[in-house]
Amino acid sequence: MKEKLYFYYTSDLHSHFENWPQIVGYFNEQKKKHDKKGEEYWLFDNGDHVDRFHPIAEGLMGKGNVELLNDAGYDVATIGNNEGITLASEDLHSLYDQATFRVVCANLDCKSSSSPAWLKPYHILESKYGTKIGVLGLTAPFQAFYQQLGWDVLSPFDVLDGIIEEMRNQTDIIILLSHLGINEDEEIARRYSDIDIIIGGHTHHLFKNGEYIDGALLTAAGKHGTHLGEVAVEWNIDTRHLEKKEAYAVPTEQLKKDDGVTKKVKEIRSKAVHELGTPVTYLREPLHIAWFQDTPLMNRLTEQLRLWTSADIAMLNAGVLLDHLSAGEITYEDIHRICPHPMNPCLVQLRGDELMEVIRAAHTKELTEIRLKGFGFRGEVIGKMVFAGIDIEVGTDEDGCEHVQHVTFDGEPIDYERIYQFATADTFTFGRFFPEIAYAKSKKYFMPELLRDLLSEALKS
Repeated sequence: MKEKLYFYYTSDLHSHFENWPQIVGYFNEQKKKHDKKGEEYWLFDNGDHVDRFHPIAEGLMGKGNVELLNDAGYDVATIGNNEGITLASEDLHSLYDQATFRVVCANLDCKSSSSPAWLKPYHILESKYGTKIGVLGLTAPFQAFYQQLGWDVLSPFDVLDGIIEEMRNQTDIIILLSHLGINEDEEIARRYSDIDIIIGGHTHHLFKNGEYIDGALLTAAGKHGTHLGEVAVEWNIDTRHLEKKEAYAVPTEQLKKDDGVTKKVKEIRSKAVHELGTPVTYLREPLHIAWFQDTPLMNRLTEQLRLWTSADIAMLNAGVLLDHLSAGEITYEDIHRICPHPMNPCLVQLRGDELMEVIRAAHTKELTEIRLKGFGFRGEVIGKMVFAGIDIEVGTDEDGCEHVQHVTFDGEPIDYERIYQFATADTFTFGRFFPEIAYAKSKKYFMPELLRDLLSEALKS
């Protein structure tokens, strides 16, 4: 006798709720079809459902996202880095208190207090014929960030070494909810033959029809809800063998929206916006932004970063501010609207010659005109790099390109051998924008403060 089992999932939604009504609408239609045939199905979320760029996630600290997952009938979810390291420790600790689904993440533990009751390494589902499906969760091990927030995140491979045999002894099928990225997923598939299906995320990759590595089925649904994931398997009850497994990424753009879900999202948004209505300050005059020019608001924010971190020098990109502020009362909703990025302040140590390389790179069009997506940045373009704590003289050639001519700190030229305390956004400690910052040996992240918290302080003063 053969049993057909179906698993549907979302991954890396990042609070892009514009696609949520059609995702849930599709799930509901599939549920009806399966119920009619007597087939079994489960819904999973693979992490980064929460993203504080959106008012719902910010105003309700992720609990609005959990409410939407509850309403949609999800069964199991794991934690992404946006749940794990953009929320304060106490907010993550209570995030899933009201969840009606299971939360699995085997490589996360709370150091500052006992781990929350909802956090489990894995959960075992059971079909009506007794087939046992183990669902295991793993999240990206950003140890420097988790440690700062009072959590401990372990190597996923160390965890798997200790848990796979335990799960195999209790289950027939093992599914990994992996918020680790494509490279780690492929390595896990090669190392652990007991894992049957890997639902991947974090690196926002998309497998339209799944990929197979050493017998494991890898599937991924991209980002922002542009696709949802569907996995279908056939289990032979008599031979206790998984005979067939298939995966698909279903585009959501043309799917029918569920009107009830659309209404629910609007209701939760209104509730969240109300929470963000706290007054921050009052402006007698409007403050404008410009992505490729100096502005008083951007200069003040960069100086606030320098003061907040006790740095010698600070640098931020003007593209981090997305909109103007009108005269009158300014609320936290306004602050969030113009600076929605889940980006933290960071302090690194740079030698004088490294500092000069950063300053030179910061004045190139190749960098300032990059249309950046990811690394915590939720804007459009990097924009002009704004500095505080140093004086920079630049010249412009006939092509309009800037060239750094002279740099002074406290009235003196930069000492190439001196160590300077340099503050910036954590975005620039990743990637290849500034190798000197990315590879700095000393990095201190300020958490849970986000750049918009510094912006609030700057506006108050």
